[in-house]
Amino acid sequence: KIFYNRGISQAQKCTGCAHLLDRSGWTYGPRCADNCPTEAILFGEESELDLAGTETYMPEYGLTTRVHYLSLPKRFIAGTVYDPSTKEVVVGANVSLSGDGSGTTTTNGWGDFWFDKLGKGTFTVTVSAGGKTKTVSDISTVDADVNLDDIALA
Repeated sequence: KIFYNRGISQAQKCTGCAHLLDRSGWTYGPRCADNCPTEAILFGEESELDLAGTETYMPEYGLTTRVHYLSLPKRFIAGTVYDPSTKEVVVGANVSLSGDGSGTTTTNGWGDFWFDKLGKGTFTVTVSAGGKTKTVSDISTVDADVNLDDIALA
């Protein structure tokens, strides 16, 4: 719900339930945190919370925030490897990632692979199986995730 806050002449979506927190005798915190069955939303003093592994959203803007996130989505690179001579997917192909991050994986039963939790950067993917190798270079995750679609291992 969005409402107009006449006190500050601004539209607001969330006030952090300040009207409740300011009330004498209210001990539950904001309603979103109080009613969250999985405790995905926590409210409290930073010194009292376990903030290990948390991060701020868009730290590149240098904002001072008191909101901490756990497991923010990151960029990914994915694709499907197939053999054009047999017109079949390649199961168990070795796939390596290099550049602004590194990793290795193998294609699954559908010939798919993915590297997730990547930062923004430029990468190279190398696929090898059955004595064949294919390299895809200059893969940029700066603006978006990347699906390499079908990669012919010829």
